[in-house]
Amino acid sequence: MGDHMKVSVITYGDTAALVATGDVSRAHRVAAALQAALDGGGAPVDVHEIVIGFDSVVVQLRPDPDGHARVLAWLRDLVSRMDGDDDGGDTAVPVPRDRGGAPVQIPVDFDGPDLHAVASTLGTTPADVVTLLTGADLQVAFLGFSPGFPYLVGLPPQLAGLHRLPTPRTSVRAGSVAVAGGFASVYPQSTPGGWMVLGHTKVTLFDPHRPPYALLRPGDRVRFSVMERDWPAEVPGSEGPDLRPLLAARGPRRAEVLRPGLMSLIQDGGRRGLAGMGVPGAGPADPESMTLANRLVGNAEGAAVLEITVEGPALRFAGAAHCAVVATSAGAVDLSVDGLPCRDGAVVPVEAGQVIDIGRIRAGVRAYLAVAGGFDTPSVVGSRSSDLLCGLGPGPLAVGDQLGLGRPTRPHGLLAPPARRRSEGPAALRVIAGPHGLDDGAWEDLVAGVWTVEGASNRVGVRLTGPRPVPAAGARPIASTGMVTGAIQVPPDGYPIVLMPDHATVGGYPVVGCVISSDLPALGQLGPGDPVRFTEVDLDEALRIAIQRERALASRISGWFPTRAGT
Repeated sequence: MGDHMKVSVITYGDTAALVATGDVSRAHRVAAALQAALDGGGAPVDVHEIVIGFDSVVVQLRPDPDGHARVLAWLRDLVSRMDGDDDGGDTAVPVPRDRGGAPVQIPVDFDGPDLHAVASTLGTTPADVVTLLTGADLQVAFLGFSPGFPYLVGLPPQLAGLHRLPTPRTSVRAGSVAVAGGFASVYPQSTPGGWMVLGHTKVTLFDPHRPPYALLRPGDRVRFSVMERDWPAEVPGSEGPDLRPLLAARGPRRAEVLRPGLMSLIQDGGRRGLAGMGVPGAGPADPESMTLANRLVGNAEGAAVLEITVEGPALRFAGAAHCAVVATSAGAVDLSVDGLPCRDGAVVPVEAGQVIDIGRIRAGVRAYLAVAGGFDTPSVVGSRSSDLLCGLGPGPLAVGDQLGLGRPTRPHGLLAPPARRRSEGPAALRVIAGPHGLDDGAWEDLVAGVWTVEGASNRVGVRLTGPRPVPAAGARPIASTGMVTGAIQVPPDGYPIVLMPDHATVGGYPVVGCVISSDLPALGQLGPGDPVRFTEVDLDEALRIAIQRERALASRISGWFPTRAGT
């Protein structure tokens, strides 16, 4: 490694670091060394995720503002020692070692929307494009973007030179076979995406109910073939998801959904340690409001809550319970029990048969309903959270769902208002520059302008528009790299996308800045039409802000609530 490119550690927001390795073989060796240090107790802090990209490893860290500098120093020391110990090795084929066995065969119906455009770009015919792809011996370099999404290398030069779309599609159908940026892949789920889609397959690449979940692993060989027209309409194990059955509670403590609301999702602390398989973290869009709601009712901070968007649900409780609804400020949510108005930001007792009704959210776009004991709904791939990128978890509530409740906890009494209220004008999001660069003029355009949230924004990403795009020449193309919540991607069209909790784990658009962790709650409250302005801060300032925020949150909950409902 030392004979080629020196491995370096780059700041990536205030909760991650990017280890630049030069190619995927080195990335795998760095990731293995990091994992060995963690397993052996040689790391100074718990690592949140290790995500391998084509020429990098992203290390996501558990929030620890006091120890961040120590962790970065440890990472730099680790990779420095690897530089000194590595003799360079064979880097001619930058993929993991072949795991052996016959290639995985993936039949494809070449009916993709970009097939003719690709043929035109290459100056050939669609049939020749099909021949190029089906004649290639491909290999899985790594998984990412979404669960089971394989990055396949080994394309012929003509296909390897194809670029991503200038503006990514908001939805690409499940099973789509696509190429871009030197890779081929199959979209396991219907997700946003910017690759050139050539066709589709019925083969299932990820099944959350069947370990080991992903069909492919790094090192597997893959061959695409032309799907025979007499193929059965459905291949065993590849059927698309049906409408889910109604949720059923496992015990007597439960709440029934009478009205689901616009977009009501169960969220807990999210999925951890699975980003290397392409599984999004999910979890709350506004982690501060979720934390405060859970603390009010006495739950652990990561207990499952109901995330409510724009307009909430109506729930009938089968027994006594204590609830709390928290949004950005007092009076932000219409709330009642059996038609009688109640306060948000306070513990609300309910008795058996009573209905809690959550109406419009009047400040921000999200609120959180916590119940003492937490919502006890089924866990899928290690979490109760639902994500919108790939459909893990139950998804939006439906009329008739029975939401189980955990063992009740003792609720607290009082939530103090925030020390600082949001000022009028555009929402101010503080950002740390990098890890990928923008030319000076382009960066100034990004931080000086006022951006507007587009209607297509959701829990995957907040799409922004403005009077003019970031100059295309200012954003340098990158190899596929691990992503983090709050990352500001700039696609070729120049209009930024800020990643939300359901974001793809790996992406190919440059990340020119990251919203600091303390401002992720504000990011999660942005809705269509909201104006946004970015303000640059450095890492030291971001860490100081994070420490102050934790202290402020700890002081906002006080007292105890009477333990009997109705008192």
